[in-house]
Amino acid sequence: MGTRVLAFAGSTRAASLNKRLRAAASALAREAGFEVTELDLVDYPMPVYDGDLEARDGLPEGARRLKALMIEHPAFLIASPEYNSSVPGGLKNAIDWVSRADPGEKPGTLPAFRRKRVALLAASPGRLGGLRGLGHLREIFSNLGAVVVPGMVAVGGAAEAFTADGALKDPATAQRVRALLAGLRDLMPAE
Repeated sequence: MGTRVLAFAGSTRAASLNKRLRAAASALAREAGFEVTELDLVDYPMPVYDGDLEARDGLPEGARRLKALMIEHPAFLIASPEYNSSVPGGLKNAIDWVSRADPGEKPGTLPAFRRKRVALLAASPGRLGGLRGLGHLREIFSNLGAVVVPGMVAVGGAAEAFTADGALKDPATAQRVRALLAGLRDLMPAE
């Protein structure tokens, strides 16, 4: 059995280019021997993070289910769009909720993030491919105790980047994703 990786896009939009990139990268990850679990953040609804809401009700159901999945996977493959040169609000909100301690969990232990291995990708119609947002996402995950693969893959001109069956058209881009996945494998602790 290969290394388990949780793959998701930072966008909830149905026609998201980053969901397409997540699917293409997941296929390449499976080819490389990873055991991939794909999810869609839209299936994990949660309100905007509010400490008063948390104090009153605890973690919302969507956050608890997402946190459980993140805890049981040692690695993440995230394709995230860039919104105004940064991280999409929905993804940041999910990270904020999942970082909160459950009852009985010591605050600050961050079991959904600490020592997780993270590979980051982005797709955008623009030339930079979402690279600026990935830098912020890298910083967030690093600050939460995750180990982020040094390289990142940003796919510019992404509206034209995929074949009809969802694969990446450009062999060089597919090779960059394979190299990112090899970097992810290299960071995994020895079993």
